[in-house]
Formats: sequence, C-alpha cells, structure tokens
Amino acid sequence: MTKAIRFEKPGSSEVLQYVDIDLPPPGAGEVRVRHTAIGVNFIDTYHRTGLYPLPLPSGLGSEAAGVVEAAGEGVARFKPGDRVGYASGFIGSYCEAANVPAARLVKIPDNVSDEIAAASLLKGMTAQYLLRRIHPVKAGETIVFHAAAGGVGQIGVQWARHLGATVIGSTTSPSKMDQCKANGCTYVLNTREPGWEKKVREITSGAGVPVVYDSIGKDTFLAGLDCLSPRGIMVTYGNASGPVDPFSPAILAQKGSLFVTRPTLAHYTRTPEELQETADDLFAVLASGGVKVAINQRFALKDAAKAQDELTAKKTTGATILIP
Repeated sequence: MTKAIRFEKPGSSEVLQYVDIDLPPPGAGEVRVRHTAIGVNFIDTYHRTGLYPLPLPSGLGSEAAGVVEAAGEGVARFKPGDRVGYASGFIGSYCEAANVPAARLVKIPDNVSDEIAAASLLKGMTAQYLLRRIHPVKAGETIVFHAAAGGVGQIGVQWARHLGATVIGSTTSPSKMDQCKANGCTYVLNTREPGWEKKVREITSGAGVPVVYDSIGKDTFLAGLDCLSPRGIMVTYGNASGPVDPFSPAILAQKGSLFVTRPTLAHYTRTPEELQETADDLFAVLASGGVKVAINQRFALKDAAKAQDELTAKKTTGATILIP
C-alpha cells in the first residue's frame, strides 16, 4: 500500500482525498519511482475542477522527482537507484510512489537536487519551449511576461534576462512588484489597473513587443494583443483568470497580422529524446546560475488541498512542492 491523493468528482479542493492505494509491480515499459518531492502547478487545479477533464476516479499531479525502485520489462535506460524526474505524460504524481512510463522520465544530473527538479521541471521546460522555440528570444528584445512572480514567470523572466532581453513583467498584486523585479523584470505592471497595455506602448516608444507570454487568459488576452508589434505573437499558455473568450480571427489582421498560439508541453516533448534535450537545456541554465529556483512553499502530501488553495488564491510566489 502507498499513500496518494485521489478524487472521484470535479470540484473545489474539498474533493481531494488522502487514501491508501495498491501499487502493483511496474508493467512493461514502466518504472516505479519512489517520490522525494512533488511539484504543484496550476494545471493540477484545472484537472481537479474539470476544466481539463480526466477519467474519474483519478489521481492528480503531473510532476515529481525521486529514485527508481524497479524497472519493468523492456526498460533499458533506467535502473534501480537512478535519480529521475517527470513533468508530462503521466497523471498521478500526488503520491508516495508511482509506476511511470519510462518514455516520460528524464535523468537528473548530480548538480540539481530532487526538490529543485520537482519544483522546476514542468515550469522550467515550459519556459524552455516558450523562450527558446516558440519565439526564440534574442538579446536586445523587449518582451512581456505575465505573472512574473509565479512559477513559470519566476523561471521565464530570469531566463529571458539571461538571454539579454528587457522584460516587462506583470502581476495583479502590488506586494509582488519587488519580487518581479528581483526575478529580472526591468518594468512591472499591475494588470488590474486599466490601461496597462498602453504603458507597454509607452515603454517601447510606440513600437510594441514581438511576443507576449500569457498564462492569465481571459483577463489579459485582448489587451495583450494591443501590446504587440506587427506580426507579433501572443502565446497564451494558461488560464489563471479563466479561458480566453471566443474571438474573431479578423481581430488579428486589424491589430497587425498577429499570430496566436495555445501550446502545451506535451507537444514540445513528444519523444524521449526531445524530452531529455528540453530538460537538459533547463538543467544547464540552472547549473550556470542564470536561473535560480525559489521554493517558497512546502506542504506535506496530505495537505495537497491547502497547497492548491494557496496557489489559486494567489498567495504563493515562486515554486510550491509537496513532500511525501
């Protein structure tokens, strides 16, 4: 038996249950991982509420780090004792141990701790494809990165600054302004203040920015389009304020032949090789000191509901992890 968080119906954090589950031996192509640290992310709340439906009953969570206990038939890349992590392709990380598809695991190098890996893999690999592949950020560019004090924002802003960009960050909390600047923002805007998008134009002398990275969704999407220069790209990768409302594609032509993408990590890490390369790029920038991960909240596994409540109430900064 092993302890796990499960839920039988979508809803508030009250639906989460801390229960005993049976864990069979790993099947073909699987690896049993004994978790040492578990990441907490906004997408977990989307699964819990049913915004992103899961077959129920279900486990929760998609990110963790730990040690290989056993490998199933056909697994050659991993052996007992290996330090590994994962952040996509498996749901159910809120538990003491799990059987995870070997194809979705990455090896953790010696210079990265389990807690840092669990706190950064999902958010850091997300930042990697945002900054390095969707729109490869270049030195001298000015960009907009929303939720600059949050999990992805903390990493993304530092990484963009490391690449030589000037970052206009945002927050909805005046108390987080200093945190955004500490993460690397040259400018910080409060998106609850009307007209924040006009300030982006002022900062850029009317030119706008080539890219907006938006995990907020409904509340910032349309105003974000007004921040973009002609042929700029809106990268909407989260829904913290709710899903973006339907809009006419004609708006994109009217505002400068703009592009919009709604990416997911899974589509940027489709193969084991692509997944490991993405993780290795993250691990390298962590090792260089160009990006530092602040784990500002730690909760016991049994307190997963409280961790999610703190996250959705925007009371957290940086990364949040669960300790089994």
